[in-house]
Amino acid sequence: MSSTLAERYAQARASLPPQVTLVAVSKTRSAEEIRALYDLGHRDFGENYVQELRAKQPLLPADIRWHFIGHLQRSNVKHIIAFVHLIHGVDGAPLLDEIQKRAAAAGRTVDVLLQVHIAQEETKHGLAPHEALQLLGGWDRQRWPNVRPRGLMGMATNTDDRAQVRREFEGLAALHREARAGIGQLAEGFTVLSMGMSGDADLAVASGSNLVRIGTAIFGERG
Repeated sequence: MSSTLAERYAQARASLPPQVTLVAVSKTRSAEEIRALYDLGHRDFGENYVQELRAKQPLLPADIRWHFIGHLQRSNVKHIIAFVHLIHGVDGAPLLDEIQKRAAAAGRTVDVLLQVHIAQEETKHGLAPHEALQLLGGWDRQRWPNVRPRGLMGMATNTDDRAQVRREFEGLAALHREARAGIGQLAEGFTVLSMGMSGDADLAVASGSNLVRIGTAIFGERG
């Protein structure tokens, strides 16, 4: 007998310390599936595709915290800026400029994470560690007054070598500590370290992650 959504959700939540935010990855899931998890008390949902998020958001409760966890193109920022809770994949100043422009027009401040490339895979996006430190160290509040850097995000190499994954996570955690130490007043809000998915969340949390992204382990295999 297959486990129910409530059972899978309870198991996923129980596997994490209370201070770790669980983002339920809801890409390709229906509004009905998302609502079922919402009705169990969950509020943080992660989407990868702008068009899909735009279609779902009006159908679901307004207090959902939508995390955009995919690669965000500048041309699409305007479509999600009014309601997005946290943009995870910021990879440079040009995207920050567009987020600033659209956030100012919408009259809101938008929280972002800088994505750092930690994997041994060229297909993954992100800043090099030194680029992330440079961007944060020279953060221009006048240039980006409506953007608030909240932390770092990284995706480990897709490999069965758990020792390698652990090293990559530990490296990002060290970078997060180094960044916080060098950004003055920004450090107070720079608290998020987003790393870990269904297959490696345990390693990520052990390395210091306080936000993980889990999909199939909660929603089950796609039909």
